[in-house]
Amino acid sequence: MTLPRQRPSRRPTVLRREAVVAAVPVAVAALLVAASPAAAGTVGAAGAGDPYFTLAGNGGYDVRHYALTLGYDTGTRHLDGKAVLTARATQRLTRFDLDLKGLKVTGVTVGHQKAAFRRDGQELVVTPRHALRKGQEFRVTVTYRGTPKPVTDPDGSLDGWIPTDDGAFVAGEPQGAMTWFPGNNHPTDKASYDITITVPEGRAAVSNGVLLGQRTNHGRTTFRWRQTEPMAAYLATATVGKFKVEQFTTPDGLKVYNAVDPREATAAAPVLKKLPSVLAWESSVFGPYPFRAAGSIVDHAPQVGYALETQTRPVYDRAPDLGTLVHESAHQWFGDSVSLTTWKDIWLNEGFATYAEWLYTEQHGGKSAQKTFDALYARPASDDLWAFAPADPGDGAHIFETPVYARGAMALQKLRTTVGDPAFFGILRAWVADHRDGHGTTAQFIRLSERLSGKELGALFHTWIGTAGKPSSP
Repeated sequence: MTLPRQRPSRRPTVLRREAVVAAVPVAVAALLVAASPAAAGTVGAAGAGDPYFTLAGNGGYDVRHYALTLGYDTGTRHLDGKAVLTARATQRLTRFDLDLKGLKVTGVTVGHQKAAFRRDGQELVVTPRHALRKGQEFRVTVTYRGTPKPVTDPDGSLDGWIPTDDGAFVAGEPQGAMTWFPGNNHPTDKASYDITITVPEGRAAVSNGVLLGQRTNHGRTTFRWRQTEPMAAYLATATVGKFKVEQFTTPDGLKVYNAVDPREATAAAPVLKKLPSVLAWESSVFGPYPFRAAGSIVDHAPQVGYALETQTRPVYDRAPDLGTLVHESAHQWFGDSVSLTTWKDIWLNEGFATYAEWLYTEQHGGKSAQKTFDALYARPASDDLWAFAPADPGDGAHIFETPVYARGAMALQKLRTTVGDPAFFGILRAWVADHRDGHGTTAQFIRLSERLSGKELGALFHTWIGTAGKPSSP
């Protein structure tokens, strides 16, 4: 059954609701344990150890930089790709995996030497000619081609390279990056990116970071993008379409690039006009904006049903409303700059971005965050809001459902009223500053909250993010 779907990171426009399984209550003590899989021997693990997506990511190496060179024909939907990964071995490696689903691999080199490779489902298994030493920096080059196709996520939504009538909507959360480039597809491995995309003249190819330049030759236009700050693979985009482009620099030097499908331009204009002020407000609340570039990609892709906070430049499947813009912009702090270590902790992304919407409304003449909290608490115990613990959705099918977003935000409001505004907003700013360009866990957020507030908060977090069911008292 398809209903409005609470996915503002993949922000709603349409929510798919699966049957909700009863979640086992999670003790706060369990939240303080972080999984850290170890690869055995000299073979890199086929996954990063995430309990919800067991084959996502890989073991044995860390990627430092991706250089992606892509050519996409919007008529045939054919993609030619070359990916150059600069990485460091974290163990001695005689073999390692890259995540890549579909597409035909035509060659792999490690360093300057050809490497043996084979396909195993979504794994590209690479055997270099010589073993890699622990700590060795190495370069992997993969050439590939084919017609990229999206994956279907456990909740039934499309993810990855999604064809549109004039190009492609490219949004990789949680696993779709592997549909268009080979990599280490888990949030724990962040890297810088150079993305060069060539498309038919008249189309634009929009990616992350700063546009270094574009040129048109022989009926094709090449766009060169650079994302210098570390980025998780799922936050990369290469969205292609017929776009009206607006570029400007804010007074504080932020480079803004907005690309809007003409069919969405009229509806999008008044909202996008507020982007600089929204970012300025969020910077005043959460701390300095964490990137050099900003903007929006507003596509016309009604079949997608969500928006995604692709780093520096969220991608929207249609003209967003103001709440969606606030939400996706807040993710630049919560989710993009401070990333997950496991998908189980996704409330740290979605609960925080949802709470940003509440704060924005409260501070711009609307109802208070407490009134929003009260309205949600008034829902009956049978409501989906109470179906499972936000800090333990149970599996990948439930990570974009109501408890993660709304009850996650309720937990933050409870924290705020418990510790007071000065401590609460200090916690938010410290969280972003301490983990900038890195990762965070639920356990770390709890410890930070206790340290800065001077309060014991175990019971609060156990009640609001660690257990299923409606709390007996608000």
